[in-house]
Amino acid sequence: MTATPRLVLKPGREKSLRHRHPWVFSGAVDRVEGSPSSGETIALLAHDGAMLGWGAYSPESQIRARAWSFEPADRIDEAFLAAKLERAVARRSGLLDARHDACRLVHSESDDLPGLIVDRYGDVAVMQLLSAGAERWRDFWPGALAKAAGVTAVYERSDAEVRTLEGLAPRSGPALGETAGTVAMREAGIAYRVDIAHGQKTGFFLDQRDNRALAATLAKDASVLNLFCYTGGFTLAALAAGAASTLSVDTSEEALEAGRLAVAANGLDESRARWINADVFAYLRRLRDEGRKYSLVILDPPKFAPTEKHVERAARAYKDINLWAMKLLAPGGHLLTFSCSGAIGPELFQKIVAGAAADARSELEIRGRLAASRDHPVSIHFPEGEYLKGLWLTAAAA
Repeated sequence: MTATPRLVLKPGREKSLRHRHPWVFSGAVDRVEGSPSSGETIALLAHDGAMLGWGAYSPESQIRARAWSFEPADRIDEAFLAAKLERAVARRSGLLDARHDACRLVHSESDDLPGLIVDRYGDVAVMQLLSAGAERWRDFWPGALAKAAGVTAVYERSDAEVRTLEGLAPRSGPALGETAGTVAMREAGIAYRVDIAHGQKTGFFLDQRDNRALAATLAKDASVLNLFCYTGGFTLAALAAGAASTLSVDTSEEALEAGRLAVAANGLDESRARWINADVFAYLRRLRDEGRKYSLVILDPPKFAPTEKHVERAARAYKDINLWAMKLLAPGGHLLTFSCSGAIGPELFQKIVAGAAADARSELEIRGRLAASRDHPVSIHFPEGEYLKGLWLTAAAA
């Protein structure tokens, strides 16, 4: 019988694993015993030989191993992974009903399945395999998802850039059953068509579900400005809640057209929805020059800081975009501002936004701190899972 490969840590480098953080960085590794292949299960050992758990080996990544389990008695096999899937699906059972048939089913490390992302849209699951360990079990996931979640088709979107850090090539396409590149979903009773083949992430920003619900509570009779709107999730939520007008800005004409079609398909008032294809930074200056004011502004930009080395540049971009948005906020108006850059934590984000408010001479009150929706859990042992953060700010009344 072939011995299981073992990864042995340097002296004193076992603390994070003992605290159940799932990542082992290359700098913490003393040696690897055996010749594990990419994604193979390995034993994780302290320098003194103490067994710390089981992980997936990733020879190309700075994250040299990701822990599947911290229990030495566990066996990493199909039954183990199926149980993890079933647990992840079960914890979302209360989030799906007649008005909501889309949510994240598996959130990678926070569901103890490192590198596996699964989003559900109606009867279709879209999976992303973002680590060598998740890739190793590629043939297992589709059937296991069909059994655990009852989906009829699984589509793979393993095309995220992070795969290159694992030495993995991009891959997309049907993995189980038949499905078109665009599928139907419902959120809060609103119907959407989601491009799972080419859309951003797996096709839709499910992580903003709770924040779209918040925006809806603020949208009645409001003039709404939705920046970096993509396919208009916030816009549709606002229109359905009775917004007086919406202006949605993005650089993708294809995404804007999807938003227009969704407004019509839901029987919403198309005359209350304007869609502008423009650079957001430049368009904000134009709106400022025109003296426009809005009672609800949503600012959900793309990831300005993909890694730590981009933080300084990203901080300037976040400050600039928030400053211009604040200048367009009507007295008593609301600003929902977000950052999805994991390298920028909540404290730094608030500091950046506060700096923008000072420069804009805006008096703003923090009404709430925002995060990803409940289907994107954050393990207390894995703070890196808290990538989305936001602030609900209210301007002083006139």
